[in-house]
Amino acid sequence: MFNSAHLLGTSTVVSGYKIGPSILNSYLANLGAECLRMLDSGAGYLHLNVSFLHFVPNVTFGHPVVESLQKQLGQDPFFDMHMMVFRPEQWVKPMAVAGANQYTFHLEATENPGTLIKDIRENGMKVGLAIKPGTTVEYLAPWANQIDMALVMTVEPGFGGQKFMEDMIPKVHWLRTQFSSLDIEVDGGVGPDTVHKCAEAGANMIVSGSAIMRSEDPISVISLLRNVCSEAAQKRSLDL
Repeated sequence: MFNSAHLLGTSTVVSGYKIGPSILNSYLANLGAECLRMLDSGAGYLHLNVSFLHFVPNVTFGHPVVESLQKQLGQDPFFDMHMMVFRPEQWVKPMAVAGANQYTFHLEATENPGTLIKDIRENGMKVGLAIKPGTTVEYLAPWANQIDMALVMTVEPGFGGQKFMEDMIPKVHWLRTQFSSLDIEVDGGVGPDTVHKCAEAGANMIVSGSAIMRSEDPISVISLLRNVCSEAAQKRSLDL
């Protein structure tokens, strides 16, 4: 059964690191059970990719699926919604009603990020702001003090199983040096072989899809990711 100690921000997260499985890589025919399996394996939160073919070339799931999961899993799990959609303004209210906890939109997908940030907060959700690999990190800077989390994509968004883009790491490092208290998330190709680079640069929210979801032992993978992050954090503190 799900243990509520695995929630975002609790003492089970080593040194403040939070591991969020991307459930797009799960066995979708049994999505609720897959989410429970991840939470029972030690996941700190659930990362849900939402796309409708326009912003990225893929279709995933929308707010009705979130509502169903929230009813099945209860109030405890933290739903981090990665909105890979154009006009993300139109889905704020439906996602809030469905039970989403954090609404992460792409800076490239809206012309009014300030208004959207305010709307997300007014609907009771945390605010995440994502940038694609081709977007310079300085483009995000004017909004960094108004958001809860910055998401640096380490693959092109839309599909799981892509190769990690190491040249995105300087973006993470720059954000951490400029905004020390900001949650920084990485998403794309992150697993046991690449997570240390993200953590050393300053990321503290780690999205991992295939490495966790397709493992026969997700507990061990999540634990390994946490341990690697903890060691990377110690190394980074010594280097400062």
